[in-house]
Amino acid sequence: MLYHLLFPLHTSYSFFNVFRYITFRTIYAAITALLISFVIGPWLIRRLRERQIGQTIRHNGPESHLVKEGTPTMGGVLVLLAALLPTLLWANLTSPYIWIAVLVTAGFGFIGFVDDYRKVIRKDTEGLSARKKLLLQVLLASLAAWLIYTDIGIKDTVTIPFFKNLQPSLGVFYILFIIFVIVGSSNAVNLTDGLDGLAIGPTTISAGTYMLFAYLAGNVKIANYLQIQYVPGVGELTIFCGAMVGAGLGFLWFNSYPAQVFMGDTGSLALGGALGVVAVMVKQEIVLALVGGIFVIEALSVIFQVTSYKTRGKRIFKMAPIHHHFELKGWAEPKVIVRFWIISIILALLAISTLKIR
Repeated sequence: MLYHLLFPLHTSYSFFNVFRYITFRTIYAAITALLISFVIGPWLIRRLRERQIGQTIRHNGPESHLVKEGTPTMGGVLVLLAALLPTLLWANLTSPYIWIAVLVTAGFGFIGFVDDYRKVIRKDTEGLSARKKLLLQVLLASLAAWLIYTDIGIKDTVTIPFFKNLQPSLGVFYILFIIFVIVGSSNAVNLTDGLDGLAIGPTTISAGTYMLFAYLAGNVKIANYLQIQYVPGVGELTIFCGAMVGAGLGFLWFNSYPAQVFMGDTGSLALGGALGVVAVMVKQEIVLALVGGIFVIEALSVIFQVTSYKTRGKRIFKMAPIHHHFELKGWAEPKVIVRFWIISIILALLAISTLKIR
């Protein structure tokens, strides 16, 4: 919005020429997201507490979590506002990449909101059933996949990390691949959201990494130099990722240990979906498994735990997802969180190295 209002003035006032630069708009999108978080955050937390919209804690989990009972949840609303409003303010709104990213983020956020609403406000312990939730996710991801594949016309090739010339073409099956990436990423982040700041930390790191990928993929000279796929116009997603970084840091201000608010499914499903759709559009889909390695580990720990228990009657971990396993081994919650953040930073650096190591 600001881009469309102010950039045309550059013909009369040279100062407004700065609005043409993606880097400038990304920086201010991140700052705007932070300011929105700091201004709205305290008010939202008070409102959630007044309405007794608090987290329900499972009593079969770590005993240390029982003190979290009643902590305001559905704070994902704050993340969504802080990420989407700056995007709409600073991005070029003629970009289809921006609108698809906004569609997926808001859509998955709405699915999570309905689930949280039924659990917390209507006191339905089940919320949305797993089947209904997955169906809605697949339908929304299918719409996004169809728009990406047919409307934008992104190539149906997949970039394989560390291999320069290995880019297999999936044809029409690329649509199914896109759906898998978006839905898988959304649910993986959702499974990670179990400790104070545990999910939002790696999410912010991942968004920052894809902010770099989006900028590089959208710059023809840099993309050709690095021999990565050039995607015309995708650089606008740099602004969206910058807003996600700002929103993530702003939410972490309130979500860090001990948390004043939890994001709930409203935030975790939305953020995971956002990472997935951005990874697809900047043509770094497989790398997402490395950038978001923490999310992959968390999801796999649940899959392995359930499979082992159903087939052998034995558990692999003391509790899944795996962050609870380390808690039950005696690690303090802040130690688990910070160590997972450190691992996430290392994985992000490895992912960035794939630009050159091929």
